[in-house]
Amino acid sequence: MLRASATASGTEVDLKAIAGGVAGDGGVPHGRLLAGFAEAVLGEDEARLAGVRERLRGSLGDAALVDAAAVVANYSALDRVADATGIPLEAAKEAATAGLRAELGIDDFASPR
Repeated sequence: MLRASATASGTEVDLKAIAGGVAGDGGVPHGRLLAGFAEAVLGEDEARLAGVRERLRGSLGDAALVDAAAVVANYSALDRVADATGIPLEAAKEAATAGLRAELGIDDFASPR
């Protein structure tokens, strides 16, 4: 979705930032902070989550914190539903994302199956 939004808005982003492959924000305003928040939400370190939550709130405000939490929750829910029901990645999407997945090393991530 980030790639599609960036293309639609004419914004240049470095998707390697998603997997920690670049220093900085990857072309997304506050990208490093937002990625750190997503990682903390999905992690198990409560102190890290509290710290990054406060940094996000302090930098972007309460409304942005709520928006960021909603985005993380939505992606997490969609992924869990797909995994729980055994929804396979469609062949067309697998082919269309092969280069990006290889570049980001996504296929090397652990799979729950």
